[in-house]
Amino acid sequence: MYFSGQQMLAQLNHRGCESWYDLVKSRSRLLFAVIAMSFKDEFGLLLRARYPIVCVPTPEEERLEGEIAIAAKEQGDRAVYIWDFVDGYRGNLNDEGTARRNPLNALEFVEQTPASAPAIFVLRDFHRFLDDLAISRKLRNLSRMLESQPKNIVIVAPQLNLPDDLGETITVLEFALPDREEIAREIDRLLAATGQQLADSDRAQLARSCQGLSLKRIRRVLARAIATHGKIEPEDVELVLEEKRQTIRQTQILEFYPATEKISDIGGLDNLKDWLLRRGSAFSEQARSYGLPHPRGLLLVGIQGTGKSLTAKAIAHHWHLPLLRLDVGRLFGGLVGESESRTRQTIRVAEALAPCVLWIDEIDKAFAGIGGKGDAGTASRVFGTFVTWLAEKDSPVFVVATANDIQSLPPEMLRKGRFDEIFFVGLPDKDERREILTVHLSRLRPHNIKSYDLDRLAYEMPDFSGAELEEAIVEAMHIAFSQDRDFTTEDILLAASQIVPLARTAKEQIQFLQDWAAAGKARLASRRNLIKDLGL
Repeated sequence: MYFSGQQMLAQLNHRGCESWYDLVKSRSRLLFAVIAMSFKDEFGLLLRARYPIVCVPTPEEERLEGEIAIAAKEQGDRAVYIWDFVDGYRGNLNDEGTARRNPLNALEFVEQTPASAPAIFVLRDFHRFLDDLAISRKLRNLSRMLESQPKNIVIVAPQLNLPDDLGETITVLEFALPDREEIAREIDRLLAATGQQLADSDRAQLARSCQGLSLKRIRRVLARAIATHGKIEPEDVELVLEEKRQTIRQTQILEFYPATEKISDIGGLDNLKDWLLRRGSAFSEQARSYGLPHPRGLLLVGIQGTGKSLTAKAIAHHWHLPLLRLDVGRLFGGLVGESESRTRQTIRVAEALAPCVLWIDEIDKAFAGIGGKGDAGTASRVFGTFVTWLAEKDSPVFVVATANDIQSLPPEMLRKGRFDEIFFVGLPDKDERREILTVHLSRLRPHNIKSYDLDRLAYEMPDFSGAELEEAIVEAMHIAFSQDRDFTTEDILLAASQIVPLARTAKEQIQFLQDWAAAGKARLASRRNLIKDLGL
């Protein structure tokens, strides 16, 4: 059974129930989806519903404990006890140091406190002890007892790896990174402390650039700015971006990718480029006021080397958005629940950095063979989490996924609603080959491009992809460099004669993709009739 947060509150208020436990009277856990609620509201709801054990995966202990203190005060001024392995319990002078270096005693302390005394017990880093049989058994025993008492256990952990036997006992609650309003308040606090002011536009830009960082990292980088030149300046956005790159690198899943390629660097693909240019301002406040939703993303399907990855980079550059590259292979970990936890972490970081472009290269290889033997369902669960997020996300994360083998993709990925559009990127025709050659030669020989016979080159290299055209130019440069001269049209043609294009070595696979696109399964990235021109 699934309920939104508002529906649960309505039920509680309508029936005059003190807790959801009173309403359901069941030992089964009630699953629900909380919609459009803050952490404080969610957590307060769980306290009222007497959810006995809650786990909050977050590295922001200080900020979380501040939110718990606020919720405890609003829930009848509950006592808050904080335990860690080194110092034991804190929060009450009489119990200072209790259960130091003894996690089992920490749980027994919960049991020994008066049943009628409302309290919240915050256990730091307790996830490290959950595999212990005594701890696991004690938690399950406490869970039954606490359902009838106004006491709750909150496990705070940097990451979440729940053992299977505690899956029905512990409720996981997400704690999002600070939003723009919370970041703006922190910036205002630091500005007041330094006695300075920032223009509203500079303050808003600084707050926007800080999204995706923890509050501690924001304080650290702004303190660095103050230490450098005595105040916070608009130029400190660069310091924030460097801190953000460091944060993303530490995830070891996402990569902050520099996007320098432009839309003009893409040869051909006119339909795709027009589609992107029309959505250039779709992330603006004017678009929101107009009623436009945030663009969801693109799935680019096609032959290798035809510019799919280049398009992802050009989108981020043209829209002035940060580009995050997701290595899906790194989502999968060896521990139980680790893969799912990494997936949630990736989604959380991407949404915190929004608006941004999330680039997933060769997604067909990551999710090939979903449901097959050998993965114990891990790949299916990761895939399910990911596609559900694609369908339901309302954050301005523009997902650009590329795929070479459409047969490997599960049908759920191609369903309408996951992406705004699915484009087929085929081999370039003669005019597009000329455009691609022009792009490369303009970059390599901008003052000498007229010496190359572009029409002849485009004609003499049929069925070459963009990557193969570039490879021919590079090989021609090697030929000429070894002879201590500049490369010519003849050198490029000689190099091309030594390359066997993919259109010949993978003819059947390419023909399948062409037939799939011709059946109307995807929108054509080029304006021409791909099937007729290829003549495969």
